[in-house]
Amino acid sequence: MNLILMGLPGAGKGTQAERIIDTYHIPHISTGDMFRAAMKDQTELGLKAKSFIDKGELVPDEVTNGIVKDRLGEADTKVGYLLDGFPRQISQAEALEAITAELNKPLDGVINIDVDPASLMERLTGRFICKTCGATYHKVYNPPKVAGTCDRCGGHDFFQRDDDKPATVKNRLAVNEKMNTPLLDFYSKKNLLFNVDGNRDIDEVFQDIRKVLDPLAGK
Repeated sequence: MNLILMGLPGAGKGTQAERIIDTYHIPHISTGDMFRAAMKDQTELGLKAKSFIDKGELVPDEVTNGIVKDRLGEADTKVGYLLDGFPRQISQAEALEAITAELNKPLDGVINIDVDPASLMERLTGRFICKTCGATYHKVYNPPKVAGTCDRCGGHDFFQRDDDKPATVKNRLAVNEKMNTPLLDFYSKKNLLFNVDGNRDIDEVFQDIRKVLDPLAGK
């Protein structure tokens, strides 16, 4: 079973990816893991990627696509794969089509965890941290037992990371939404897209994912 997992930041992709690989026993292939492995193994493409990353530049498509092709050619993907973080744009989606055709490992489905952006704002901007001991809280999902007091050290001084501030999160979501929309259209036209409502409990979301994947897996 060959899959892509999509969703905006905070949609719960990481949690659902873990459940998918545990249930269906396919490797989870993330862009970051692929780059790290290629650079660690000092493959030709890994060294090329490192030369761009070290300069703070974007890795060109031809290098990224080559690393993906190498990874999908490994033995563990004979049982399938779950791609996460690739493709990011139409040119990469088209390259992936060519790669999977050449390897005879075509996509079976694209799972998109669809969450209302307003809910994502609440999820992603609610985190705050104790300045004294580093304990992490969330104003909705994990508040301190006593408001304004750290459960762990009793401190009263909290801060929010720049990544979690509303303006940053709003921009991050907008960038990702703009990037994802053409890809969702691309895979919808190929009848590969399955939208799953991610606005609910983790278990309920996974039950819906299973309704999509069990038939694909022949269960």
